[in-house]
Amino acid sequence: MSPQPKHPSLSLKSRIVASALLLNLVLLPLIGMALSDAFRVAMTDAEQSEMSAAMYGILALAEVEDDELVLPATLQDKQFNVDQSGLYALVTNPQGEILWRSASLLSMSLPQPLPFPAMGQRQFGEMSFNGTPHFIFSFSAGFSAPTPNDEAFDFAVHIIKTEAALAATQAEFTEKIWHWLFILMAILLLLQAGWLWWTLRPISRFRQELAAVEQGKQQHLNSQYPSELAKVAEQINLLISNEQRQRQRYRNALSDLAHSLKTPLAVLSSIKQLPDEAQEPIHNISANISHQLKRAQSSGNAAWHQGIEVKPIAEKLARTLPKIHRDKPLTISLNIEDNPLFYGEEGDLTELLGNLLDNACKAAKQQVRFSANKRQGELLMVIEDDGPGIAPEQREAIFQRGVRADTYEKGHGVGLAIVKDLLTTYQGSWQIERSQALGGAQFNIHLPK
Repeated sequence: MSPQPKHPSLSLKSRIVASALLLNLVLLPLIGMALSDAFRVAMTDAEQSEMSAAMYGILALAEVEDDELVLPATLQDKQFNVDQSGLYALVTNPQGEILWRSASLLSMSLPQPLPFPAMGQRQFGEMSFNGTPHFIFSFSAGFSAPTPNDEAFDFAVHIIKTEAALAATQAEFTEKIWHWLFILMAILLLLQAGWLWWTLRPISRFRQELAAVEQGKQQHLNSQYPSELAKVAEQINLLISNEQRQRQRYRNALSDLAHSLKTPLAVLSSIKQLPDEAQEPIHNISANISHQLKRAQSSGNAAWHQGIEVKPIAEKLARTLPKIHRDKPLTISLNIEDNPLFYGEEGDLTELLGNLLDNACKAAKQQVRFSANKRQGELLMVIEDDGPGIAPEQREAIFQRGVRADTYEKGHGVGLAIVKDLLTTYQGSWQIERSQALGGAQFNIHLPK
C-alpha cells in the first residue's frame, strides 16, 4: 500500500500574519515598557537634582556656634515649613543624633536609621518613611577646627521627599503611552492587512489559475506575475504543454498498436479451417488486448486532471448492477458527502468503482453500501456488503491477478487486480476489514488529490 500523503506546512499567508501579530503584540508592548521605564529614570534624576539643590541651600545656611549647629527655623522653600508636606530636611551627626530638623517633621516620628556617607560624598536612594515610599538624598560635610586642638564638626544633611507626586505623574504618562500605543497598533494592523492583501494577491491569483488549469477550465497560466513567480509560471506552462504533447503521442502510438494487433486477430478469426475451439481463445485475446490498451492509456500519472464527480458514476453503477445480479434481492445504498471529486480519467473511475461494487454484489446477500467523502485533502471511498466477509489471510491474495476469494462464485479473479493497478497508478492505498454495519467485507480506498 502506498504511504499516506504528508500534511502541508503553514502557508505563507499564515506565516506573514503570525509575524505581523508578533510585531504588534510583542514589539509595541516592549516599546511601551521601555518608554515608561525611561520616563521614570528621567523623573528620578530630576528629583535627585532638585533634592541636591535643596541640600546645598540648607548647607549654605548652616553655621556652628559653641559646638552647636545653627540653622534657621524656617526655610525659603515653603514645603519645609508645612507639617507633613512630603518634603523634609534634617541634619545628623556621625553617631546618628538629630542636630536639626525642618518644621515639616514636627509632628512626625523621625526615620531611623539614616545613612552617613563618607566625608564630602553624596548618597541617593529610596526608603520607607511613615509607611510610604520616599526618596532620600544624603550629603556629609564638616566645619574644620579653628585651632589644632579643637575637633572638626562633622554632620550630614538629609533631604527626604515622598514619591507620591512622581508615582502620579508616572501613572498618567503610562496611561497616555498605552493609549497611543493601542491606537498605533490598530493603525499598524490596518496597514499590514492592506500590505498583506497587496503582497499576496499575485500568489492568490497564481493558485486560482492553477486550480482552473487542474479542473480543465483553461489550458495555461495566462496572467502577468512578479519576477519571483513569472519564471515558475513559465516552467509550469512548459510542463503542461510537454505533458499534453507526450500524452497525445502516447495515445496515437497505442492506437496504432491496437490496429496492428487487431487486424491479424480478425484475419485468424475469419479462417474457416480453424476449429471452433480456437475461436473463443482468439476472441478472449482480442478482448484482453482492447482492455489492456485502454488501461495503458490511463493518465493516472499525468500532470493535470480535471476533477470528475463521483456521485453520477456511483449512481449509474447502483442502477445497473442490480439488473446484472438478478439472482438475489440486491440493494445498493449510497452515502456521498461534500460532492467529492476524483482527479483522473472518467473511465478509470468507472472501472475502479465498477470492479469493487461488482465484487461486493457477488459476495453480498442483500445489501451493498457505498460511501464517499473528502477527508484531509484526499478522496475516501468505502464499499461494504453483508456477505460472509474475507478472511485475513486472503485480504492480500485477492488482489493478485487470477486469484479470487472463495465466496466469489463468478469471475476470473482479475477485477481486484485491475483495482490494484489503478490504485498504484493514482498513488492510492487500500485496506480490507470487516464491516461493522453490515457484517461482510469492507474496502477502504484512499486517493490523494
